Amino acid sequence: MLVSQGVDAALAGVLGLLIGSFLNVVIYRLPKMLEAQWAAECAGVEGGDTTPAERFNLMVPHSRCQQCGHAIRWYENVPVLSYLILRGKCSACRTPISMRYPVVELVTGALFAWCVWHMPGQIGSLAWCGFAAALLALALIDWDTTLLPDDITLPLLWAGLLASLAGFTGVPLASAVWGAVAGYLSLWAVYWLFKLTTGKEGMGYGDFKLFAAFGAWFGWQALVPIILMASIIGVVVGLALKFSSGLREGGYVPFGPFLAGAGFTAMIFGPDAILRVAGL
Repeated sequence: MLVSQGVDAALAGVLGLLIGSFLNVVIYRLPKMLEAQWAAECAGVEGGDTTPAERFNLMVPHSRCQQCGHAIRWYENVPVLSYLILRGKCSACRTPISMRYPVVELVTGALFAWCVWHMPGQIGSLAWCGFAAALLALALIDWDTTLLPDDITLPLLWAGLLASLAGFTGVPLASAVWGAVAGYLSLWAVYWLFKLTTGKEGMGYGDFKLFAAFGAWFGWQALVPIILMASIIGVVVGLALKFSSGLREGGYVPFGPFLAGAGFTAMIFGPDAILRVAGL
């Protein structure tokens, strides 16, 4: 039994490495695709040039070195292994390749292996693999761009409700539905209270949708421990950035990565474990 489970987890880890390679593409390209879409819509409203530029999506053009334009061959794109063989540099111009690429691949592989090892039922474990992949992509996109795209948050929300309906998460459907509602409305209320009080926007609508997705995946009972953990992570990271002079202009830090960190904590240890750690 354990041997079979270990083999399944190992295969899931390999699949995670491949999915992680694709996530690197999503993290880099999806925000640029959205920016191009918004620019085209604005140009259309203002009567400007709406001629489409060169096709740019998750599939085309093929990956290239951002420095010299070298087209990355298939054998230069094998997860982790190619990075090690190339010693972290472009094969053409020797420009260093960001360490983030293999790290994302390794983290995704580890998350997939963990889900298959710990989650009951093969289909259910794959559902949690999808949750983990989407959450990792959202965390890094928000950190880079302060965007939490609807293209990921809304499917994640609906997937949580469907997973509950199918019995993959162990969360009753009513709890998942009310979790989605409470997750969205709670942060929506905080947003407007902060805005009416200070005249500033403390978070974006993407945070509401991500928190609603957590409500769908974990149930409404998990929302308090998740937001508590996200706040703790945010304070720790914010202070670290402040003392290391790593804060961005205006001192703004996106909240999505901290929500994602709390979501991973709830997935791995359970929402109740968060309350135990906090002493509540």
